[in-house]
Amino acid sequence: MASYNRIVLVGNLTRDPQLSYTANNVAVCKFGIATNHRWRDREGNQRDETCFVDCTLFGKGGEVFNQYMAKGRPVLIEGRLTFDQWTSPEGEKKSKHQVFVENFTFLGSRADGAQQGGGAPQGGGERTNAAPVSARNEPEYDYAEPPPKDNIPF
Repeated sequence: MASYNRIVLVGNLTRDPQLSYTANNVAVCKFGIATNHRWRDREGNQRDETCFVDCTLFGKGGEVFNQYMAKGRPVLIEGRLTFDQWTSPEGEKKSKHQVFVENFTFLGSRADGAQQGGGAPQGGGERTNAAPVSARNEPEYDYAEPPPKDNIPF
């Protein structure tokens, strides 16, 4: 059976990131984000729904995220959704969904918060601020005419 587990969220941090390290000295950054959904009900009233999501980021990306992010800052995250279950000390069964973050992009501007800096997704490459990647890179060709000596088969 094929499966695919990928989640992309844009939201604001609900608390300052918390950085810790494993016994093997791997950085672990935990934070939460809130996403909003707006719609109009049958009577035409605007309704809001907020979803709170716990997130975990490992490695160098976690250190960078902790350095530049703070409560209230906007961020785009990509990762995989996990489901955790446990029993509380009182004997209650508990569960929650969590996102293991693989990539992130800082959104907003330096004026949106106290600090802002470039962030690298955990997998490498560089993504900074809210500008789309394609908008920051200069095109190789002027696409008004095809590149020289290009055989177009149609």
